[in-house]
Amino acid sequence: MPDLVLVGGGHSHTIALKMFGMKPLPGVCLTLITPASDTPYSGMLPGHIAGLYSYDECHINLSRLADLAHAHLYIDQAIGLDLENRQVICANRPAVNFDVLSIDIGSTPATISVPGAAEYAIPAKPVAKLLDYWYKLLQNVHENPQQQLKIAIVGGGVGGVELALAIQAHLQQILIAKQQPVQNLEIHLFHRHQEILPHNHESVQLQVKQVLTRRGIRLHLGESVFQITQIYQELFAVKCESGLVVECHKVFWVTQAAAVDWLTTTGLGTDEQGFILVNDTLQSQTHPYVFAAGDIATMVNHPRPKAGVFAVRQGKPLFENLQRMILGKPLKPYIPQQQYLSLIGTGDKRAIATKGAFTLPPHPLTWCWKDWIDRRFMQRLSV
Repeated sequence: MPDLVLVGGGHSHTIALKMFGMKPLPGVCLTLITPASDTPYSGMLPGHIAGLYSYDECHINLSRLADLAHAHLYIDQAIGLDLENRQVICANRPAVNFDVLSIDIGSTPATISVPGAAEYAIPAKPVAKLLDYWYKLLQNVHENPQQQLKIAIVGGGVGGVELALAIQAHLQQILIAKQQPVQNLEIHLFHRHQEILPHNHESVQLQVKQVLTRRGIRLHLGESVFQITQIYQELFAVKCESGLVVECHKVFWVTQAAAVDWLTTTGLGTDEQGFILVNDTLQSQTHPYVFAAGDIATMVNHPRPKAGVFAVRQGKPLFENLQRMILGKPLKPYIPQQQYLSLIGTGDKRAIATKGAFTLPPHPLTWCWKDWIDRRFMQRLSV
């Protein structure tokens, strides 16, 4: 009986699990190793922080999906691979044997190079930790709405922008309900590039910049954060290479994606950032019995941004090629789309729509469109 092991509960794996439940492979022992029994859906997470979705509405139940797929579920952290003996090394349980392996563990924000970031900043991933910090901050604002609050967000990509707008929308809502001035809240967004969303078309850059400026979010563009220091218990200094220093009570870190450290010791072929290099069939370039999808993978022939839309699209081809690998059939190549629709939520039941050079300004109808797409995706994965 061949052992197929999935490491991580990313979007590609959730879709593959659903498909294994609908089209099971007789005689295959399927195992999922993941740190938690549920996983956040990235498309709805900013909406959850903005107070627009409940926890359950934006989390996929991996336990139910594993049951549907008749998969063993090990709630544990993978910390290494023994590729010679085909084993996944786990933090808290014995090694798990595999014949075919698939990795979909997402990415983490790169913080290590900036002194003080690991100690004092709140990373955007893992999401469970981010939400723990966020719920505590919400409770504190509920209990002490009269206090001044300065929040820094480091990173001006889509993730940083959506987080800034979502945080502001929810916290201002609390202040208004408590009859406190919204000026008690300051949001600072730091970005090392001169333009917000540097990898996007200038049409969306303009729209996003206008929204941030209109909402009173203080932009520090062309500013590289090189250090975070603690002034006293709940006050930190965000220091930039230009000499700019901004004091903040909370610092959220949403910089470019990085790979987990342990992958570099496995022997798998990786790119300069440590992401697993895969070919068009989503197989590792160096170890064909290892597959990878989502943020942790870099398609050699078709590099794309680290975005949830690509992870979702990889789910079906990943499932089909895992099945074909086990059945001894030839694998099918997958080529991701070059342009894709991006819907950027602004935290206030509006969204900016952009594809290529075409961008629509924030509008309630665009939010309804985004909400429908996201809820339909979650419905597909409900069991």
